[in-house]
Amino acid sequence: MVGAMLGNRYELIEKIGEGGMAEVYKAKCHILNRFVAIKILKKEFINSKDFVSKFQAEAKAAGSLSDNHIVNIYDVGSEENVNYIVMEYIAGKTLKEVIKEYGTLEFSTAIEIGIQIAKALECAHKNNIIHRDIKPHNIMITEQGNVKVTDFGIARMSNFSTITNTSKVVGSAHYFSPEQAKGSIVDCRSDLYSLGIILYEMVTGKVPYDADTPVSIALKHIQEDVVPPINLNKNVPENLNNLILKCIEKEPVRRYQNAATLIKDLKAIKYNKDADINFNNYSNEYTRVMDPVDVKTIQDSLLHNKDLYGNKDGLDEDDEDHEEEEEVKKPKKKNKIIKNKKIPIIILSVVVFVALIGIVANMYLKGGFSNKSVVIPNIIGMDKDEAKKSLESKGLEFKIKSQERSDKPKGEVLESFPMEGVKVKKGSEVKVVISAGNDSEIVPNVVGLDLEEAKELITKNNLNVGEIVFKDNSDYEKNEVTKQSPKADEEVKAGEKVDLVVNGSSEKEVLVPDLTNKTLEEAKAVLESFKLRIGKTAEINTNDKEKDGKIYNQSISPNSKVPKETEINISYFKYKENVLP
Repeated sequence: MVGAMLGNRYELIEKIGEGGMAEVYKAKCHILNRFVAIKILKKEFINSKDFVSKFQAEAKAAGSLSDNHIVNIYDVGSEENVNYIVMEYIAGKTLKEVIKEYGTLEFSTAIEIGIQIAKALECAHKNNIIHRDIKPHNIMITEQGNVKVTDFGIARMSNFSTITNTSKVVGSAHYFSPEQAKGSIVDCRSDLYSLGIILYEMVTGKVPYDADTPVSIALKHIQEDVVPPINLNKNVPENLNNLILKCIEKEPVRRYQNAATLIKDLKAIKYNKDADINFNNYSNEYTRVMDPVDVKTIQDSLLHNKDLYGNKDGLDEDDEDHEEEEEVKKPKKKNKIIKNKKIPIIILSVVVFVALIGIVANMYLKGGFSNKSVVIPNIIGMDKDEAKKSLESKGLEFKIKSQERSDKPKGEVLESFPMEGVKVKKGSEVKVVISAGNDSEIVPNVVGLDLEEAKELITKNNLNVGEIVFKDNSDYEKNEVTKQSPKADEEVKAGEKVDLVVNGSSEKEVLVPDLTNKTLEEAKAVLESFKLRIGKTAEINTNDKEKDGKIYNQSISPNSKVPKETEINISYFKYKENVLP
């Protein structure tokens, strides 16, 4: 189709990609004089209502979103059995291509890419849209290193797609969640699972589950434990390792529950790989409906090597390993002997097991596994300098975990981790919480936070937001704090001002308004009120009098941030009587 003209304005220049149901072309828009990407539904699917509806759903889903990390949708059209979507053209590579090129990515790079993908998902989820096919192939990396999420072809509105199960499994086998593999309920946490798989692949160079067929891969997502990424790449920080494992928990309730929380932890690790992050998962003791437990059933299952559902070795009745299981069955006579003595054996086993646990625990607490262990002394109530000397004299390392306001004198140790009396190896680190006194505050670390988040954190710590200066900094997202004064962890008086340097400019940038269906005069007035200007204009012929003079398209999408006095090119309808519809 190279050389074809769509919509009397889009000239197809070259084919740049192909997916399961569509081909992607680089094209030139002759009205707005810019390059665009055009996704065209494959010919074999044009008569399929299902595929056409999915194709249209992609335009509807992505077109309703406005975010710097989501590919913009400009136009949708259909002519002579050609269904197409006009999108923002991205000069760059897919994340899959980047991973193949570099093998593994530096953890800082992986985190930055993860943050940007999560921001795109946060925008989609806030609009009740679940992507359902997050994978490196659908993530574009621009030449400037920015991330753009694309391909909402199987996205669904969460307010109806998550209510009922489906008999069809959708998604890509290496990246979809266990609930997708089962064809069951899907929500925003499914997208976060897929993002976890991508993070895993970025830092290890491989996906956690692989097999010869998609069905085999799906079963691994459901059944197999994952190999921690730190086992494959020792350079992965422990915090990042734990974050990835939390993302790809098999039960959604044990994962991150929303993108915002994930972004917060990724940012914390980005600026401090040893950041104090709580990765405790939700307890599995949530309310559930169960059959009452029968003691006799438990005893029988223990004796006959069955699970509580009567299946041997915890396998389903139709498990592939039945033949091997039959080979290792014990003689009936031996089973009979065990059955006659089952109560004494169970009691004895329990007693021995408990005794062993007690012995091991006692040895551990007393340092029985090391001949170089020391007991942590009592340092609570000491001045920090005195406490440091006490610990160092025992061969331990003193580290301040945090400072808290209290009625205790400034610098006094309030807590220690581990506590007094615990045996640890020499050289171990002892973290302490010290008193900041009652008349001072500790400046929080707000570098890397969004400006509004930083303001909120500063005021929560009884401090005031001082001067805010906007400066461009390519290492940070727009509106993220790049510097602060006083610095993090400094001790200041309550009410002290914290000055901030923020990436971007609040005074020089404005949001682009939506000009659709406005007249030229109305559009001009609206743009002037936003300190913007009309640029080039182009006519689009129509035989509908009601559309005459009304804006059809604009060169910059609504709600985009642009510098003041930016020119917005527009196209508008011009009524002509003899134009074909």
